[in-house]
Amino acid sequence: MAKRPPTLPPEATLGALVQWLHSEDVPGIIIGGIASSLLGRPRLTRDVDVLILLEERGWERFLSVGVRFGFFPRVEDALVFAHRSRVFLVHHKPSGVDIDISLAALPFEEESVAQVRWTKAGKLSLPLPTPENLIIMKAVAHRPQDMADIKALLDANPKLNLRRIRRWLREFSVALDAPDILRDLERLLGRSRTKKGSK
Repeated sequence: MAKRPPTLPPEATLGALVQWLHSEDVPGIIIGGIASSLLGRPRLTRDVDVLILLEERGWERFLSVGVRFGFFPRVEDALVFAHRSRVFLVHHKPSGVDIDISLAALPFEEESVAQVRWTKAGKLSLPLPTPENLIIMKAVAHRPQDMADIKALLDANPKLNLRRIRRWLREFSVALDAPDILRDLERLLGRSRTKKGSK
């Protein structure tokens, strides 16, 4: 059983989140800093990022049920905001933690949720993405912290499906007209190989 890094949000938050998803039979994965800490290198993260599969007709009920587990919208007109941004912004009142719940729309996002890996973290079992899918998400987001997370994920997961990573990043590079997405990943891969070869 993996230890739960002390840098993660409280177990009460994560446990309530998993119960909420289970109660409505909503497929989802915890992404962002929590997934990076558990699959790569532990780091401080105060909020929770989630990706779920939920058809629009179920949005209102899902949010209303969340209140039973302590989750309240952070914005007025949460449904209007979700239609515009495809994100539910909620706050877990008992623990004081913010949660951003993204609504999957792209084929890659749907695949990522379908390929969920349930991972033990302390007393909890958390739905996480595969390391490959998390790397793809991080490469597309492309912030400095994301690139640092990718480096840690490469170091912690030596047997990655690089073909899958490159295939999706090629598609995103073209769709977003952002060739640096794939180029910067290849740079990190080169550094990872050099580091391993020098050991």
